[in-house]
Amino acid sequence: MDLRSFIGKPEVRRGRSVDFEIARDLFENPGKTLLFQDVPGYKFDVVGNVITCRDDVYQALGTNREDYIEYVTQRSQNPVEPVVIDSGACQEEECSLSDIPVIRHFEKDGGRYITSGIVVAKDPEYGCNVSIHRMLVRDDGRIGIRIVPRHLRSFMDRAEARGEDLEIAIAIGVDPRVFYAASYSPRQGYDEFSFAGAIMDGPLELVKCRTVDIEVPAHAEFVIEGRILAGLREPEGPFADVTGTYDRVRDEPVIEVTKVTHRRGAVYQALLPASIEHRLFMGMPREPGIYSAVSEVAEVKYACLTNGGKNWLHGVVSLSKTPDDVKSVIEHAFEGHKSMKHVVIVNDDIDIFNSDEIEYAISTRFQAHRDTYVYRNMRGSTLDPSTDEDGLTTKVGIDATIPPGREPEYEFAKIPGPKV
Repeated sequence: MDLRSFIGKPEVRRGRSVDFEIARDLFENPGKTLLFQDVPGYKFDVVGNVITCRDDVYQALGTNREDYIEYVTQRSQNPVEPVVIDSGACQEEECSLSDIPVIRHFEKDGGRYITSGIVVAKDPEYGCNVSIHRMLVRDDGRIGIRIVPRHLRSFMDRAEARGEDLEIAIAIGVDPRVFYAASYSPRQGYDEFSFAGAIMDGPLELVKCRTVDIEVPAHAEFVIEGRILAGLREPEGPFADVTGTYDRVRDEPVIEVTKVTHRRGAVYQALLPASIEHRLFMGMPREPGIYSAVSEVAEVKYACLTNGGKNWLHGVVSLSKTPDDVKSVIEHAFEGHKSMKHVVIVNDDIDIFNSDEIEYAISTRFQAHRDTYVYRNMRGSTLDPSTDEDGLTTKVGIDATIPPGREPEYEFAKIPGPKV
């Protein structure tokens, strides 16, 4: 149940600085898990590129590409409650925030950012929430955090309405299954730690924090305890996010740090923004939601978010059987992932993980005047630099399925085998 067990024996690099040098090595070696030792100015090692491809995610979860969506859906419906133990490795020793080798990734970033931390918070009505957010280290006692209008934002708003700070904890360096669960986007009130337990086939072990009423994964490498200060906002950014472009500067909440604990010989996990690891952990947990939404109106084979759309903005859905109303399929797909900007609907003879086959379907099965569906002024993703300030965008659905009744015209030519 820890990060160390998963990474095995990564390739070692020595003497790399937290200011751009570690980021550069990760960027130039996307297919390698790298361990950085002898980091100048720090006693802790750094590991990055823990996930290098989709197969790594399947391996971590204990599934494969064919079964992935059904597996995740089934596990999410059968949560396993975590257990709180008396002590955990994550609290073996203490340090200060400035002792952690947090990385500066890109030239114009607003500073050094924690990108692999899972944020744990509680609400009197909704219970525990676990989510992932970028966090700007301001000084040894304060962290800026970008919070989009989802569950953690709701928890913070409710605490501010009561005139209270929101207690939180940040766990860094967790088992990839826990990180995946924190990336999932279930209904409010669903405990992501219980989902992690379902994936792990057993309860996740948690330990109580020392200064806040929060429980965190007992085997995390680092834990930062603190509180989001009510009513305080400070500029956060720029930050190169999942698209590889800089997200705009905004006034965002501030975390006051109350304690930092860590495992003995802790390893800091660096997650490079816009890397395949970042994109897959953002996008793959949304694919079951797209599949589920479209399944309400059609027989679906698979759904995915594509590499070209940074595993966030572009989706493809393959249908086992094409319904009369493909427009409804498109609209349900957008409901399944509200940040998706374009979606292509294809038949199940198309491999949706192969961009050439998707392009082939569009080039031969799609007529723009008939098969394009345009939706203006829709809520999209603020990570798309072409949206307006409010994140409004124009969404497009493309019906690239075989026109009904013309299936014989789309039969692939075959060369017969040798005569016996």
